Amino acid sequence: MADLKISRRQFALLTGSGLVARQTARAQSGALTAGQVVERIQKQVRIPWNPKTYRDTFKIGGPEMPVNGIVSTFMSTLDVLQRAVASGKNMIVTHEPTFWSDADEVKDLGGDPMYQFKLAFAQKNNLVVWRFHDHWHARKPDGIFEGWNRALGWEQYQAAGDQRVWNIPPATLESVAQHVAKVLDSRSVRVIGDPQLKVSKVGRGAHTLAGNMAVLPNVDLLLVSEAREWDSIEYVRDAVLAGEKKGMILISHEAGEEAGMDNCAKWLRSFITEVPVEFIATGDAFWRPA
Repeated sequence: MADLKISRRQFALLTGSGLVARQTARAQSGALTAGQVVERIQKQVRIPWNPKTYRDTFKIGGPEMPVNGIVSTFMSTLDVLQRAVASGKNMIVTHEPTFWSDADEVKDLGGDPMYQFKLAFAQKNNLVVWRFHDHWHARKPDGIFEGWNRALGWEQYQAAGDQRVWNIPPATLESVAQHVAKVLDSRSVRVIGDPQLKVSKVGRGAHTLAGNMAVLPNVDLLLVSEAREWDSIEYVRDAVLAGEKKGMILISHEAGEEAGMDNCAKWLRSFITEVPVEFIATGDAFWRPA
């Protein structure tokens, strides 16, 4: 029987909510642990696992935590953590960071009230958060782009051997932008180019200027999930002003990867059957004035 290890701080936090007894009972009953979930993911993703990854690691809690349900999400925001608790699930598989930096570096956050609040909430509610980024992208096919294709309804238009290019039926830039905003349920869609420009070859751009410069010459339309406004966006605007028949649709990072984590939930259900698995959307962070 595995020993359940709880720090004094964790014990104090958990006792108030009555979770210690339930956590102990699950551990004694041989319940699925977070570490076992990760081991299955590492096996099922079917690519060599990088032991030096700093992204795909535990961010809150650890491998010994018993799991009563799993949430797949784009980003483990406080709202997602709260909704996971409300749904009775305590393991969050997040694609993006929990503590606001790529490496979830917390050494300088010790006195930050938001860090303390979020961590205390997670510990009080027996949550474990594990990030799944690099290896989900490295999977063949890329798990994020696979979900993205499905959400856009463009699977049949995907170029042979290239998840980043689509040959869609000719349409105006405006109508494609409207389609993207609708199917991705996003308020954060912005467009560069002539609304009536006819486009048929669409390329998924990059976060970087170099990546977008490489794709743009070969497509009519760049579809970009987050890029810096002062480089990629201005490069495309200058190209249009110079007479290039090009367009760009800029969406949020969340809108570009949310569907990929819905896809992750479906994938997880194929080999984790002991506990429920649910996708919880992070949602668009922004609102627009009327």
